[in-house]
Amino acid sequence: MTFSDVVETIKNLSTDEKQELQLLLKQYLREERREEMYQNFKSAQVEQQKGELKFSANMNKLRLMIEE
Repeated sequence: MTFSDVVETIKNLSTDEKQELQLLLKQYLREERREEMYQNFKSAQVEQQKGELKFSANMNKLRLMIEE
């Protein structure tokens, strides 16, 4: 099934079904974002344990660190 097939199928759903689908998609996106944030956290923990994380309160230094 292609993306356009999915879109066409959705167009043929009732309003209630479309609203339910919208709620499900929002939930799935929230869950994916939460998982992404958790994986980033775990990665940062590993970097911290290896001593690879750098911190600074100086904005100019932070900009330089981002550019590296």
